[in-house]
Amino acid sequence: MQYPAGLLEWAGHRSGGVRRLFDDSSGRPGKDIFETNLLFRLRTWARNIAADNAGVPRVVLLVGGPGNGKTEAVEATVKELDAALGCSGNLVAELARSYHPPEGMPVPRLVAADALSAGQQARHLRVEIVQDASVGGQSAAIQLVRELEQALASRAVAYICCVNRGVLDDALIHAIDSGLDKSQELLEAVVRAVSQASGAPSCWPLEDYPDVAAWPMDSESLTEPTDNGGEAPAAAVLGRAVDPSHWPMPGACEAGSSCPFCGSRKALAGTKESTAFLRMLRWFELGTGKRWAFRDIFSLASYLLAGNGTSQHGVSVDPCKWAASLVEADKQAQLRGRPRREVSAALFWLVSAQYEHALFHRWDRGLPASLLKDIRDLGLQEDNTAMGLHYFLQSRTAGYVPAPIATLLDSFVELLDPAMSSPDMEVALWGGTVRLGEFDARFSRSVREGLDYAVGRRALSSNERMLLERLSVLDELLAVPRLRLRRPGAASRIQRVVRDFACRIARRSIGARNAAVPDAKTLEAFQNVVADADGRGHDLREVANQVEDLLNDEHNFKVSLTTTFGQPLPPPRRRATLVVPRRRVVPRDAARDGRPRPSICFLDVEVGPTLQPVALTYDLFKAVSDLDHGLSPASLPRSVLALLDTTRARIAGSIVRDRDVRERPTIVLGEAVTIERYRGRFEVQKRGGTR
Repeated sequence: MQYPAGLLEWAGHRSGGVRRLFDDSSGRPGKDIFETNLLFRLRTWARNIAADNAGVPRVVLLVGGPGNGKTEAVEATVKELDAALGCSGNLVAELARSYHPPEGMPVPRLVAADALSAGQQARHLRVEIVQDASVGGQSAAIQLVRELEQALASRAVAYICCVNRGVLDDALIHAIDSGLDKSQELLEAVVRAVSQASGAPSCWPLEDYPDVAAWPMDSESLTEPTDNGGEAPAAAVLGRAVDPSHWPMPGACEAGSSCPFCGSRKALAGTKESTAFLRMLRWFELGTGKRWAFRDIFSLASYLLAGNGTSQHGVSVDPCKWAASLVEADKQAQLRGRPRREVSAALFWLVSAQYEHALFHRWDRGLPASLLKDIRDLGLQEDNTAMGLHYFLQSRTAGYVPAPIATLLDSFVELLDPAMSSPDMEVALWGGTVRLGEFDARFSRSVREGLDYAVGRRALSSNERMLLERLSVLDELLAVPRLRLRRPGAASRIQRVVRDFACRIARRSIGARNAAVPDAKTLEAFQNVVADADGRGHDLREVANQVEDLLNDEHNFKVSLTTTFGQPLPPPRRRATLVVPRRRVVPRDAARDGRPRPSICFLDVEVGPTLQPVALTYDLFKAVSDLDHGLSPASLPRSVLALLDTTRARIAGSIVRDRDVRERPTIVLGEAVTIERYRGRFEVQKRGGTR
């Protein structure tokens, strides 16, 4: 199907959102298979198990939630297994028949096929597939335990199961309640292996279970290149979406050069813009700890390049035809027709459909009501630009972002909105690098001055220039004494809104194309640290030293003996504090064998004779970076303070329970009394006095 209309089906709530096994018409946007590290691993496994190589797992568990590509992975594995066994497609065909039963018949939970009957050269191997382990209602967990026991009991079975973490936990609970010790131990090993914990063991094969392999589908990032040097799956999806062979020829779009979707395709086909886009996707993962699943990326590409597929009245519509209708409606606004929602806001909606503004879509939801009141006070109800601004902001309250990615995009804007970037950040534009503060200064004086500067730098699209041109006329109208003297306060408020709106449009357009987002340098530094999860580089060791400074009080570590975790400290006179030498913090070695690429770094904190792992989150890393730039420790975010307090409490608990503390401890009572161990006995000393 021709794009951008064909991209609407990529959305998670449409046909592209759900993949059915051996059904090429479902859930495969672009009809391509996007390569991942897991697909490479599964194909290798299929060839090895077909050859009956020793030490190859026979049970494979793909663990994760919906939209992570589990179904695609299973199908690719079966096809590779079919080819390796010499079944000439018969194994695939036999399994496919089970997944397409007669009408009215349900798809069985477990589908099996015998490779020996499917091919003349095949060895005796029974292939069992559970596409969705949650099928079966309350008995799903029971069936999973039973299936695992049966699969492990036979050497001639290859068992592949897609299971979410909830069913896995339910199966573990069932094994515990039923006294199934062997199943309990196996499931506990699986849960540990697919976790993000610092000491998570090998999952492929499972530690102590060479016949079992498990893989966390939601661990690896789809925004990074594969381990064998292939492009990132997200980059492959984007490349498919902007492939010009699927789009109208230049000039053939009904909306002409004003089409925001064709314009976004042209922009994202550029190396600079696509690189910046993918970089922001990765930074979002690092900053929030979330992961873009395949379904999320397909839905995002659909939204950015084809909109939400509905008109302002909620009717399904072709994206280019929708843009063309807005272009026609805007012509009435240019002729100063009577302000109406469809006419006055048309140009605003065209601009908001560009990928930069669809990505950073949020506006102040409380603004439309106060803006309309000021417009009425000044008698500007007949001004298309003023009313268009009101209608547009009113339409940005809810329901315009597809539900599958609405929550993700809200978090994306919260973290990365270029409108909130530092004025000192520099971006590369025509004529050289420019500070964002240059735009702020000019738009704060007038929209016209900011627009002229942006046009001189070739920083805006034609729709954006047209919109800001009209806003500049409104801005100049609000400065006319005859109008302004009616309601000076109202005129000033509207003028501030207009200038701020224009500046945000410019910042978001420029920032999205250059990845000029808040704390970009910190995010890039954190990305480098995570990439060096083994701590072999200088960055992670330096972070460990800085966290050590945060946990300790100069050369000592202090433990409160009069409070428990979370309680406020009493006045200094009533405190009892245990003082021990400084606790060390070092980078923790990352386990790579049989595991996905590490997605988070850990630091080891000295706690008695052992080491306590602490996750190096983005919040903690940013706090350390901000402290280097002069931030007071008292101003650290609550999440960081909670992490530090929790770590101190763990260290303190270990120290106060250690009867054989090797270091010489000191107890400080109040402000003047200290107790030290001296020659086998405790001695009390007042500060400034003697023992």
